[in-house]
Amino acid sequence: MPRRDLPPPPPPAHLRAWLDENAVRADRARFLSELGRRSLGFGRLLLLWAVSAVFALGWTFVGMALMAFETHDLFSYLFGLIFAVLGVGVLIPAGFWFAWGAKQDRQIRRLMSAWAELGRDPAADAEVRAPGRSLTWLLTSFLLGALGLYVTFGTAVTARPGADTYGEVAYMMGLGMILWITGLLGLGKAGAHYRWAVRAFGGPTRPTT
Repeated sequence: MPRRDLPPPPPPAHLRAWLDENAVRADRARFLSELGRRSLGFGRLLLLWAVSAVFALGWTFVGMALMAFETHDLFSYLFGLIFAVLGVGVLIPAGFWFAWGAKQDRQIRRLMSAWAELGRDPAADAEVRAPGRSLTWLLTSFLLGALGLYVTFGTAVTARPGADTYGEVAYMMGLGMILWITGLLGLGKAGAHYRWAVRAFGGPTRPTT
């Protein structure tokens, strides 16, 4: 299914004077609702996790390369080189994917701010606040970040010379860091949306999702 374009920006001030006020208010409610779902919806959360999973896959190839290099065997060096190339081949597209998502997030925030400045509509504004979606992002991201910290520091604390190789320790700590950073990004996005909603719409209203 092709990706839909983002909603248009609000009409300039000199044109709004000639437009029907009810139509502008309806556009504002519709576009803010759509932008809110695309910014903090469940699909956006899945997209963040998908990018994280691709990074984890790429890092897995890198970790396998590190562990292969540690064996100091000719064939292992060859396989390690193959794994390293595969890892880089996965991590680079994942980086571009992440950059695309970050760029679209900035566009969505600018559009939401522009439409929110047109006026007030308590019903529409309460939906854009989306406390339920914000809480979902907050809780799931906290759990994911906590798991990442546990894996990272647990690996560092329990690693024993001779029992664990440097490649194994580096792989597990890197995997934990990917989980931790993903959780931190989710927490930051939930917090940023809350601060924006308070700034744009004033005090809290009755929660709706």
